[in-house]
Amino acid sequence: MADRKVCPVCGSTEFFYDRSRGELVCANCGYVLEENIVDEGPEWRAFDPDQRAKRVRTGAPMTLMIHDKGLSTDIDWRDRDIHGNQITGMYRSKMRRLRMWQRRMRINDAAERNLAFALSELDRMAAQMRLPKRVKEQAAALYRKAVMKKLIRGRSIEGMVSAALYAACRMEGVPRTLDEIARYSKVTKKEIGRSYRFMARGLGLNLRPTSPIDYVDRFGDALGVSARTKKRAKEILQEAIRMGITSGKGPTGLAAAALYVASLLEGEKKTQREVAEVANVTEVTVRNRYKELVEKLGIKVPM
Repeated sequence: MADRKVCPVCGSTEFFYDRSRGELVCANCGYVLEENIVDEGPEWRAFDPDQRAKRVRTGAPMTLMIHDKGLSTDIDWRDRDIHGNQITGMYRSKMRRLRMWQRRMRINDAAERNLAFALSELDRMAAQMRLPKRVKEQAAALYRKAVMKKLIRGRSIEGMVSAALYAACRMEGVPRTLDEIARYSKVTKKEIGRSYRFMARGLGLNLRPTSPIDYVDRFGDALGVSARTKKRAKEILQEAIRMGITSGKGPTGLAAAALYVASLLEGEKKTQREVAEVANVTEVTVRNRYKELVEKLGIKVPM
């Protein structure tokens, strides 16, 4: 109790907080112990979580996924007033006119139009690929840097967006192959690869090669194997990396082969075709990587 407050005038330990003045006052003699106290709480009272959620004054947080970072105002598309009543007649036409001018003011030059289109395309692709928010934000940041360095000029917006998304996936530890990116993009795999190399040089990106271990969880979930099997596959790949077996091999093929081996060892047998379809590689690739892992790691697979 050494930190308990005591009035230096009368020695009382009874105090009250005057909210209107921001002062801590002695209840016995009226001496002001503290003043100009900042009340960091809300200026309203809420008696349940629903009220608290509705009465929050702050808007949505800043985001790089919107061309103006979400800092501009927006006029709702529904013709209703603050009480939810329908707006009719002259006021409705007035609101439509304001809405039109609001859209024009938010995007008022070619650079903003480019950014708005690119970010909407990025959002579409990321949503279809079910990528987490951090990947979308990282991809948007890369694309904005490319715009600032004038790397976009003369190049396909879709290609550069796809390249930014591919790079962001690798940076955030949730890698996707060029084939997967191309499946949801409006440009070819070749164009995405070319754009990625150009962006990497222009922005000085020095990304490490993707590890086959990064693909195990996603492929394992798609196959429906247990956590034990996924863990065994990772251990196999870690040993293969330590011995240098993975050098020069495609990470998706290695991940698929390791999962196939692990499924046999853990009694959750999957066919090579099933594994190949999930990893988007050929059965021949799975078979070749499987043979290399089994032979060079000395793994005895039950028949």
